[in-house]
This record gives sequence, C-alpha cells and structure tokens, in this order.
Amino acid sequence: MKILVCIKQVPDLESRFKPDAAGVWFSEADLAFRVNEYDEYAIEQAVKLKEQLGNEPEITVLSIGPDRVLEAIKKALAMGCDRAVHVQDSAAHLKDPWQIASIIATHAKDQAYDVIFTGMQSQDRGSAQVGVTVAEQLGYACATTLVGFAYEGGAITAKLELEGGIKGVAKLKTPALVTCQLGLNTPRYPTLPNIMKAKKKEIAGVPVADLLKEEALGKTVSFHPPAKKGSGLILEGDVSDLVEKVIGILKDKTAVLR
Repeated sequence: MKILVCIKQVPDLESRFKPDAAGVWFSEADLAFRVNEYDEYAIEQAVKLKEQLGNEPEITVLSIGPDRVLEAIKKALAMGCDRAVHVQDSAAHLKDPWQIASIIATHAKDQAYDVIFTGMQSQDRGSAQVGVTVAEQLGYACATTLVGFAYEGGAITAKLELEGGIKGVAKLKTPALVTCQLGLNTPRYPTLPNIMKAKKKEIAGVPVADLLKEEALGKTVSFHPPAKKGSGLILEGDVSDLVEKVIGILKDKTAVLR
C-alpha cells in the first residue's frame, strides 16, 4: 500500500497579520509558521493506518511552498512519514485551490497511491476545496470532514460530521481520498529519537513548473483588515434596569421603537 499525506504550512493564528506591499496577501515579516492544524490529523491518521497494517505501507508527505515549508515537512517525517516531496514554489500563496489541487494530482497520477489524506481545510484560506478537487481530478472516491476512520480489506469506513452536528457514515473502496478534521484523533508529538531519524529521510525537491499544468480560475485582488467599527457600550446593573437602559438607547440612536 502507498499513502500520500498533503500538508500546508500556515502562519500561527496568534500572529499579528497585516497586508503585504502588493496588497494581495499578508506580510510574512515577524510571523511564526506551523503545520496546518487539520493536516496534523491527516498525518496522524496515515501513521495509524501504517501501524495497523504492520508498518508495511510507505507514507509520502507532500507540501507546496518556499524553503520554509521544510520545517513542516520535517515534523511530518518525525511523526512517522517515510519520505517527502517538496514542491518548490515561492509564489504558492498566489495560486488558487484549483491550481494547488492540480499540482498534487499531477504528482499523484503516476504514483498509484491507495489512500490520500488531507486536512479538511487550511487555516489561512479556509476554502476546503483542495482535497475534493484532487479526488475529482484523479477519479478517486472521496469523503470529507472525517471524525472517524477504519480500514479493512481494501475499503474505508468513514464517519463524517455533517451540518447541525449530525454524523454520517460512508464506505469507500480504494483508491480514495479523505479530508480530516478535529475529533478524528490526537496527533502525536515527535519524540527526540524520531526527530533524529527524520533527518536521514528523503526529501525530494521538485520545481513547481514540473507539475503545474493549469491556469488560475480566480485570483486574490485585494487583501485588507476588516473595517474598524465604533466602540462598544457595556451596561451593568439589575436586569430590570438594563432593559430600560437598552430601550432608551434604541430610541435615542435608531429608528427602532419610534
């Protein structure tokens, strides 16, 4: 069995974001980066599947981006992935989900992966389109928003989180792609011995020009912070008094109740 895990390096959400000079993405100055949270669940599930099958499957981790994404790749290798593909692209942030999916699918189409794991979505763009688009381009069965995963006899049983907290179950024959989210598992911390082992694992660098075959379907034309709003008003006191205060404010400030 061959397994592919697709990961993305994203800014830590505690960072202070500001638009870059071009005004189409955020400035990377002073930002800290980490593995996309949803992708960590994908890595963990791939490693769990490998352990279930007696460590026979080979797990390849793929990431697209500039040299800094090597840190994310190394973490995935330390968590248990076997080898890596770094698609070298300093302008990955300018590509739309269709292009990103096309890069992954072009790599995967001749590799005969049995199972592909991705995160449900990235924490920076949040489009949730890449995984399903990869599956469509490869002709793979696909299930999204997994909160449960089981594999037996060449088939996957996927528990899905649907709208309103409803759980669904899908059965897929391999080859298949699944997207992973919070609740599926608890990602492991890389141990020091595994971090040392990861340094000896193969990381193949591939120029993005070798894999990108599609034109963008859309592009970001503006990236800016939300408009500043007025200050809030905090009311304190007994409920009965607060009701009167709120009614008075509504009469004074708006056309409500007039």
